[in-house]
Amino acid sequence: LYKYVNEELFSKPTYASFIKLLDNYQRATGREEEVTAEELREQDRFLEEVMKTELMKKLFAFLQGKNRYGSEQEFVQDLKEMWFGLYSRGDGERDSSGFEHVFSGTALPGAGPCSAPGRGLIPRSHLCLGEVKKGKVSGFHNWIRFYLLEKQGIVNYFSHNFDGPWDTYPDVLGLQFSWDGFYKEVGSAFIGCSPEFEFGLYSLCFLARPGRA
Repeated sequence: LYKYVNEELFSKPTYASFIKLLDNYQRATGREEEVTAEELREQDRFLEEVMKTELMKKLFAFLQGKNRYGSEQEFVQDLKEMWFGLYSRGDGERDSSGFEHVFSGTALPGAGPCSAPGRGLIPRSHLCLGEVKKGKVSGFHNWIRFYLLEKQGIVNYFSHNFDGPWDTYPDVLGLQFSWDGFYKEVGSAFIGCSPEFEFGLYSLCFLARPGRA
């Protein structure tokens, strides 16, 4: 899918702090997450960096104008619970979070190569994998993670469709690909957007359309 990405982009604070979060999760559901002090600091650092951006400042101002939040501190605390608060995806274990599901993903026990215990993708990798259900890929919507996995040869891109080209980024693509032998029949992703763009947009959708985002 990607011919070239200027990886200097990943040194920007929101990108760097976002990528740091991607190896913080167990791949298998049904196993309670153990959140370390370092991981909590990484969560706080990401929230701190995104809240410095103009986009997130505008989002807070908009929500404050709607009387949703009285202070930025209240907003950030809600974002932390919204995205990093743990909940159960099965067996009653607190084994997932909004961030893990949307941006990082999990793997169901016994669902192929990713079911081995431990964190991360493969040795020396800094990413977790997409979710696999019944032999098919579920989730897997972030372009940065897709790029890094494709670069490692773990994602095999097949085709895409979209209604562009648009004049500016981000584009939105419908994708077909396989990950480590598992097939993704159809998926979508913003291409070329910043972490704060996706984080802010999905947060707004969740708040504006609870239960339907």
